[in-house]
Amino acid sequence: MIKVVLTAAGKGTRLLPYTKEMPKEMMPIFSKIHGNQRVVIPLLQYIFEQFHSAKIRDYCFVVGRDKRAIKDHFTPHQSYLNELSGNNKKMMSDFYKKLENCHLMWVNQNKPLGFGDAVKRAEKFVGDENFILHAGDISILSRFKHPILRLIDTAKKNPDVSAILVCKKIKDAKKYGVPQIKKKSSSVYLVEGVEEKPIRPKSNLGILALYYFKPEIFDSLKKIKRGKNNEFQLTDGIQQLINDRKKVLAIPLTKDDIELDVGMVESFRDAQMSSYKRA
Repeated sequence: MIKVVLTAAGKGTRLLPYTKEMPKEMMPIFSKIHGNQRVVIPLLQYIFEQFHSAKIRDYCFVVGRDKRAIKDHFTPHQSYLNELSGNNKKMMSDFYKKLENCHLMWVNQNKPLGFGDAVKRAEKFVGDENFILHAGDISILSRFKHPILRLIDTAKKNPDVSAILVCKKIKDAKKYGVPQIKKKSSSVYLVEGVEEKPIRPKSNLGILALYYFKPEIFDSLKKIKRGKNNEFQLTDGIQQLINDRKKVLAIPLTKDDIELDVGMVESFRDAQMSSYKRA
């Protein structure tokens, strides 16, 4: 059984003053996930709905100390539901039913020590199961087979793999971890190295915050030291896997996939426009 780790502990300072009280992972996008009409939905709920549609029921949310709004949103509220009627009541009732059919665990990242540190905090939840890691401030819209399903399929076809990354072509490596790759096929790359925000990138690909891992990633994260920005970088943990001769693969986005990124003002604007058009 695959588990899911959703990270939502970032401060969202690029979106202040809105994110002083509201986490960036709760930024609104558009969706028709609950019917034929567009609705406004928090990005983190949209990500949860994507995993739920893939029949995954076990979730760990890694949040900061000031992220109470996230836990409140993902906790069924019966008295609130009773005040609704019609389509609104059905929409929220459907969401609550999904939550009640799932196991949700909450873990705090009290200090902003980096993406790698956030992932480490989910070790007890993961146990000896494989898991998918997804940051809460990005998502991918897909017309056909979603990268979540492609990650699972790639893992089934490569039982010896320790990690699978999702990548896209980029122009500016300063915002991404970058893989050094060897092409295995048109849809799968062998990853020979990774580097966080390199000055001289070794490929034109950037790593997105959606991954498949075996639990051995936790052993690798325990070996690394603070890297870029004096934080524990997940890319350094992945590089440690490669140093330990573990197999790491990557799959690219297709031309029909659209990344939604709500982490900055410009990318949030684009995410709203793209989600409205695609909904």
